[in-house]
Amino acid sequence: MELKTFEDKLTLGKAAAALAGELIQAALRERGRARIIAATGASQFDFLSSLTGLDGIDWKRVTMFHLDEYVGLPAQHPASFRRYLRERLIEKTGIVDFHLLNPEGNAEAECRRVGKLIREAPTDVAFVGIGENGHLAFNDPPADFETQEPYLVVKLDERCRRQQMGEGWFRTIEDVPERAVSMSIHQILQSRAILCIVPELRKAEAVKATLCEPISPMVPASILRTHPNTVMFLDRDSASLLEGRYHH
Repeated sequence: MELKTFEDKLTLGKAAAALAGELIQAALRERGRARIIAATGASQFDFLSSLTGLDGIDWKRVTMFHLDEYVGLPAQHPASFRRYLRERLIEKTGIVDFHLLNPEGNAEAECRRVGKLIREAPTDVAFVGIGENGHLAFNDPPADFETQEPYLVVKLDERCRRQQMGEGWFRTIEDVPERAVSMSIHQILQSRAILCIVPELRKAEAVKATLCEPISPMVPASILRTHPNTVMFLDRDSASLLEGRYHH
C-alpha cells in the first residue's frame, strides 16, 4: 500500500481526485469504458467536489456502482447515499450508467440484482473511506473476509451508527437504521486500483489500526494492505498517530 499525506483535507481531496481522474482516463483509453465504485460520507466531500470539477473526462462512458446503502431508508432522506451520489456525483458529471442500491424493499434481492451487474466486468477503480471503527464500506468488525458474494445485508454496530449521527446525517441514534446493504470485502478487493480517502482527526485511531495492527476481520480496512494497487490519502490529522516508516 502506498501512503500519501497532506497538510489538510482540501489538498488531500484535490490530490486524490487528480489520481482518480488519471485512472479513469487510462481505462477509457485502454478499454473505451471505465467502471468505478463510489464511496459516500462526510470524508468524501472534498474529494468528490474536486473530482467533479476535473476537465476532460467523458463521464458518459463511465459506469458507477456504489458501496453501501441503509436498508429501508427512502431515497429522499438526507442520509440516503443514493441522494448523496445523485447530488454530489451523478448530476454534476452527467453519468448516465449508474447502479444505485435500493434496499427499501427486499434487501437480499437487491444484493443479487446489483451483484450480478458488478460481476459482468472488472472494476477499474474503487473510492473508499475508513470508518471510525475501522470498517470498510459497511463491513463492521468482525467483517466477513471469506464470502464471495458481491453484496451483503449487514448489521451495523453501535459505534458505526454513532458515527453516522455524529456526522449530522441523523438526529438521534434511534433514527439510524440497524441494517444496510454493503459491498463485500472480497468485491472491493477485485478492483484494479483502490483509492482510500481518509481525512480528519476522528479517523486517526482507525488509520493507525489499519496500518499497524495485524490484518484481521476486527480491523476490516487492514485487508487493504493485501491489495497490490491501493493508495491511502491522509491529512496531517488522520496521520497524527503514525510513526516511523508510516510517518510522512
